[in-house]
Amino acid sequence: MRVSRLNDPFLRGQLAIAALFLSLGFQYATWAARIPALKSDLDLSAGEVGVLLMAAGVGSAVTFPAVAYLMRRLGSRSLALLSQLGLALALPALAAAPNYPVALLVMCADGVLVGGLNVAMNAQGAALETRHERNTMARLHATFSAGSLLAALVASGMTAATDSVLAHFGVAAVLLAALNLTSRTGLLEQDAPAQDAPAEDTPAETAAPEPARRRWTLPSRLTLWMCCAMVFGTVAEGAMNDWSALYLRDVAEASAELAPLGIAVVSGMMVVARVFADGWRARWGDGRVVLVGSTAAGAGLAAALVSGGVAPALAGFACMGLGIAAVTPCVYAAAARQGSDALTLVAAMGTTGLLAGPPLIGFIASASSLAWGMGAVAASAVAVALCGTRIRWTATPVVREEAAA
Repeated sequence: MRVSRLNDPFLRGQLAIAALFLSLGFQYATWAARIPALKSDLDLSAGEVGVLLMAAGVGSAVTFPAVAYLMRRLGSRSLALLSQLGLALALPALAAAPNYPVALLVMCADGVLVGGLNVAMNAQGAALETRHERNTMARLHATFSAGSLLAALVASGMTAATDSVLAHFGVAAVLLAALNLTSRTGLLEQDAPAQDAPAEDTPAETAAPEPARRRWTLPSRLTLWMCCAMVFGTVAEGAMNDWSALYLRDVAEASAELAPLGIAVVSGMMVVARVFADGWRARWGDGRVVLVGSTAAGAGLAAALVSGGVAPALAGFACMGLGIAAVTPCVYAAAARQGSDALTLVAAMGTTGLLAGPPLIGFIASASSLAWGMGAVAASAVAVALCGTRIRWTATPVVREEAAA
């Protein structure tokens, strides 16, 4: 029984792709955990730290043309392995940066590599679902969160053992290299084929493009709706992580001990939801999961904001984490079915949402109040549901849920 499971090609692929998701979460949280030390080592101001963080986001957001080309040229397997290895090397490079301009260049390169790995690993997950007719995308995204948790634990241990950022990042790079080796044997050689239906007014014999003309084209209306859904979903997700603790402290008047629970509740519910979301997708379909989940997220948070108080706020945060968690896995899976160009553009928009969301909520809070800023987060979740109604959710071939986590 055990041997047969180890020989299961779906399980091998799932573990290999999960190692990529784990790597991305681990790498991101590793350097984020040492921002105070980097600030001190490079003698940065708060504004310079903000620009340093922005450099990674900008690098990731502007990679769309290059990643689209590399996806066509190399395929998701090679792009994923190269990007993951590059992210491993970026950590010691950042620790060894002699000055602020070099650190900016490293962070920009880090963002470019994040963009490549993000697209490639989601393409691999979508191809695995299509090939084996089993849901796994949501669990793969849960592995990303697990990588962030692992990075926090490693950072805590390394910080207690040594003050050297280079030593910490060197250990992290070795772990990432080990994950790279783990992924090599199980990744799929071929991506899932695009499932775009030919236009109704296009003759069937001319609908398929010739291989020689396989170039990037303007996104379809369906892809643009996916981009909108992804932007609003990641705005809500990113803003909750950055502003929930401050809302609890300044608006709900929670104690200093309770304020950090906002992030814990949102993150915890997202992990739980992603563990079970593949079963929901198999039972109800991706479209219904996105529609119901995002509506519940927006309505739950809005009700909490109207009610006021710590307990309603935590309940609203739980609704947001539970409802928004499955949005990105479902949209990524739908985009991958439209081809690598659509997936690359949707992934870039996801990064843009994560980058723009927290500052946008900050601008709203500065102009009015943080309560209105969090109201914009609730509105973003509802906007996901509205965009979801415009997406032609391809009837998924997945008919059974994978039993193994």
